[in-house]
Amino acid sequence: MSDAPIAIFDSGVGGLTVAAAIAKRLPNERLVYLGDTARLPYGTKSADTVTRYAVQATRALMRFEPKMVVIACNTASAVALPVLTAAYAPLPVVGVVEPGARAAVDASRGGAIAVIATEGTVKGGAYVRAIHALKPTATVVQRACPLFVSLAEEGWTEGQVADLTAERYLTDLFAAEDAPDTLVLGCTHFPVLRGPITKAAGGTVRLVDSAATTAKEVDRILETSGTKRTASPAPPKFLATDAPERFARVGSRFFGAEIAPDQVELTDIAP
Repeated sequence: MSDAPIAIFDSGVGGLTVAAAIAKRLPNERLVYLGDTARLPYGTKSADTVTRYAVQATRALMRFEPKMVVIACNTASAVALPVLTAAYAPLPVVGVVEPGARAAVDASRGGAIAVIATEGTVKGGAYVRAIHALKPTATVVQRACPLFVSLAEEGWTEGQVADLTAERYLTDLFAAEDAPDTLVLGCTHFPVLRGPITKAAGGTVRLVDSAATTAKEVDRILETSGTKRTASPAPPKFLATDAPERFARVGSRFFGAEIAPDQVELTDIAP
């Protein structure tokens, strides 16, 4: 099992921030990443639809016989994790919400935590439940920031447009006297906008990146099960359900390394 790959999926390229964090922390692991670019975004769709898409994506990844599945999408993690965990037990299935919630609780000095995410993640309330399960006295405020996804996809991660958008979403939230001291980036697109977000929220707020915390959880599970790969590093494999050229171009920004178009395999996961 140690040589088997880690399967990762997301609605598109945002989850590549999770893949990059895993690759950085566990450079010897084989990664297979699936971006469901034909049906993105997941954040505006119903819970039933997202769950169905997540099941289809996971089923498509099973041909690689992975040793673990990582749901690199906050919306899918919020609604589909229990279904996938039950369907594929004892195969570990890891979402991004619980590791992010745990890191937020650890980081917060006074228990005041803000979560920014897509509309679907905010409406589902998964972060609120996960944080309160760990710290019932925590004060959690959520805010949907859908334009951050578009800015990240377009590569507008700094400059006036990014700064003004972050200010519009966040200034009033962090200007209050009882402002949160910790901010969870509850969408895998958001880490590439860390600069404008930090500026708008104020320099003292602690940012929690669910990508890094998920990579830490993956490391812990592999260590506990004794299934870490010790062979030399292997290049990741990328799959996309539509527009592989765009996946490569835009995804390179999220992955932090160039992805060539011929590295992306076009695949169909619909039943």
